[in-house]
Amino acid sequence: MSTGYQIEDQYGTYFLTFTIVDWVDVFSRKNYRDIVVDALDYCIKNKQLKLYGYVVMTNHVHLIARSERGALSDTVRDLKKYTARKILEAIQNEPESRREWLLHRFAWNADQNKRSSDHQVWTHENHAIHIYSEDFFRQKLNYIHQNPVRAGWVEGENDYVYSSAKSLNENRNIRLQLCDWFD
Repeated sequence: MSTGYQIEDQYGTYFLTFTIVDWVDVFSRKNYRDIVVDALDYCIKNKQLKLYGYVVMTNHVHLIARSERGALSDTVRDLKKYTARKILEAIQNEPESRREWLLHRFAWNADQNKRSSDHQVWTHENHAIHIYSEDFFRQKLNYIHQNPVRAGWVEGENDYVYSSAKSLNENRNIRLQLCDWFD
C-alpha cells in the first residue's frame, strides 16, 4: 500500500525517514548506530549518494540525500537491506540482553508481510519528501539537527554524535562526506 511519500525523481533531493518496525529502539545501542553510519559512508563512496544531513535516533533515521547516478530508490533499498542484515547479525552474534525479544519482533513483522523473508527490521516506507526550495531544505535540515535536542538527549544540536550538525556547523566532516546542497 502506497503512502503517497514516494521517490518520484531519482535525481531529486529528498528528506527521508527510515523507521524500525514497531518503533523498536534498536539504535539505543552504539554498535547498531555505527552500522547505519558506516553504510551511509559506503553509499557516499561507492553509490554516488550525496548526503546533506542526517541523524540517527533510537528507532528511526532522518536524512536529506540525492543520488548523482539517478538511482535514489535503489540506493535506499540497498542501504536498508544491508543494514537490516548487519543489525540482525550483530543481534545474534554480539552481547544483547534483548536478543530474543528483538528477533521475535522482527520475525513477527516479517510474518505479517509478504514482501519480507525471515525478519523485517525496517518498515517498507521511506517517507520521502521532495526538497523543492532552499527554505524547505533549511527547514528540514534544522528539523533533523534539532531532533536529539527535542528528545532531551543533548542541550545543543552540536552535542549529538550521530548527526551531521556538528560537522556542518564547524564546517568540517566527522565520518561522512557532507555536501553543499547549493553547488
